[in-house]
Amino acid sequence: MERHLRAARLATFAYFVLNGFLMGMWIVHIPSLEQRVGIGHATLGWLLLLLGAGAFAGMQAVGPLTDRFGARTVVPLSAALCSATVALPGMAGNVWTLGVALLALGVGNGCLDVSMNAHAVQVERAYARPVMSAFHATFSIGGVLAALVGARTLSWGWSPASTLLSVAALGLAASVLAAPALLRSEGAHAPEPGAGSPKAGRRTPRHIWMLAVLALMIMLCEGVANDWSTLHLRRVLDAPPATAALAYGAFATAMTVGRLLADRLAERFGPIAILRYGASTAALGLAVAALSGWVPLVLIGWAVFGAGLSGCVPQLFSAAGHADQDAAGVNVSRVAGLGYLGMLAGPAVIGPLTHFVPLNITFLLPVAFCVVAACAAGILQPQAQPSVRVEAETV
Repeated sequence: MERHLRAARLATFAYFVLNGFLMGMWIVHIPSLEQRVGIGHATLGWLLLLLGAGAFAGMQAVGPLTDRFGARTVVPLSAALCSATVALPGMAGNVWTLGVALLALGVGNGCLDVSMNAHAVQVERAYARPVMSAFHATFSIGGVLAALVGARTLSWGWSPASTLLSVAALGLAASVLAAPALLRSEGAHAPEPGAGSPKAGRRTPRHIWMLAVLALMIMLCEGVANDWSTLHLRRVLDAPPATAALAYGAFATAMTVGRLLADRLAERFGPIAILRYGASTAALGLAVAALSGWVPLVLIGWAVFGAGLSGCVPQLFSAAGHADQDAAGVNVSRVAGLGYLGMLAGPAVIGPLTHFVPLNITFLLPVAFCVVAACAAGILQPQAQPSVRVEAETV
């Protein structure tokens, strides 16, 4: 059984790396595809909303399917869908086909995101200790791998179509090869003809929606770092482009390292402490970055911000998945869905505020969100749930 559990954990790592790699390969090729299709930044921004809409739709659709058929069935299918659709943007020849391609890619990404997180919760339950943060760290590692591979293929002169088709084939192979190691849930099965889902018609508990709102706040903070950290140093502090790029690098590196360490800290101090002190640390780091005029201290602030945020979202996903084993997929889809909307809302919220106050002052809004998350950390207190066994079997 221990061997099966280790294999299931490795397989889950593989799907997280795959998801990060697939989305990273799309991101690396954005400039090339933008030029090929002949669109500007404004049009691309609208098209990216289709990517987000597709992801949200995929997340909400796959949650009930994961509960009904089991993550062992849904994760490989979602990974195959995400792998296949990543090739579509590379074959787009105009703005309309690119829009359809991004909508499809968003659906595939959303399906894989929720289903693999639901399986990660299942693995964590079988281990009986925190392991969620490490899975999220490997997603980031997949993105780094995509940046390296994408840079190399672009330097070789490969077209986006040939590169993304190759990536799709690799992803399909990985989806199939990792599938046999996934865990089987005793409660997940296809219903008999005429029978409804045992959770049909059940409303999502208020507790889950509260977790989802916190995920929206925290992931909006992540989105702010992704979209505005480099511009902050460039526009507000007039830093050279190479130095400005270090802001996001400091944030992303600290977040990845923090997620690799967060499971051990959660095991020792508990998830409430991770969210409370992590969000507090993030608030302090971003406040320093926003208010300081000294570039080295600002870079340290962005790094502290990333380290503080690193363990927060995995604790929210884990709490949602553990709240009710029979509805883990639906609950994770609610938290992931609102969280993803928060990630997309980062530029939408900060951009308009810059018409009224300087960019660095707008960062006080995500600082406030971090403070709210720290104060609400008690929501991670385990809730009463039905006792359902999970078999760590692969057959």
